[in-house]
Amino acid sequence: MKKIILLTGFEPFNQETINPSWEAVRALQGWHEGDFVVHARQLPCVFGQAKKAMHQAVEELQPSIVIAVGQAGGRVDLSIERVAINVDDAPIADNQMRQIVDQPIVTGGPAAYFSTLPIKAIVQALREAGLPSSVSQSAGTFVCNHVFYGLMHQASEWGTTMRAGFIHIPYLPQQAARHPGAASMRLDDMVEGLRIAIRTTLAHTVDVREAGGLTH
Repeated sequence: MKKIILLTGFEPFNQETINPSWEAVRALQGWHEGDFVVHARQLPCVFGQAKKAMHQAVEELQPSIVIAVGQAGGRVDLSIERVAINVDDAPIADNQMRQIVDQPIVTGGPAAYFSTLPIKAIVQALREAGLPSSVSQSAGTFVCNHVFYGLMHQASEWGTTMRAGFIHIPYLPQQAARHPGAASMRLDDMVEGLRIAIRTTLAHTVDVREAGGLTH
């Protein structure tokens, strides 16, 4: 029986007509290699609903690995997130025009959860493939972090061996054209980056040990 890899991306938000996270993720629906197969799901960019949709997808599919993917306009690389924090503090409204400020994602939950993906091994593999990448120390406080925290809380509560984490990706070129000065990445490179992230996660039960922190 093949291992199930769950990839999730978001619907467009903040007046964008496309979301690179969903475009990249859906390109890998049904991709299989060796002993695994990929399932792709789209999440609403809505507080509460997004976390619930992720929870339902995990319950249904019982995946071995979950990689949630989100758009981070302004970032210059594939950002492999280290930590999810227990707060919603939205800089903009979600797709139901709700702007949650300073509220816990899970009341009484831990302050934070760390990714269980081999984040530094993924960064290393992406760079070796010629794709810009870095460890990110903040997934923000919008719906991306909301989903990331909810996913890790679910995994913790279940005591599962499922490995999970979050990757932020830049704008697509057609989006960056409307945001002068913003970085972008080709969709083909994003898709290849996710393939590498999956293969690397399967190959590493223990992360590599190398510097990935910041000086500020």
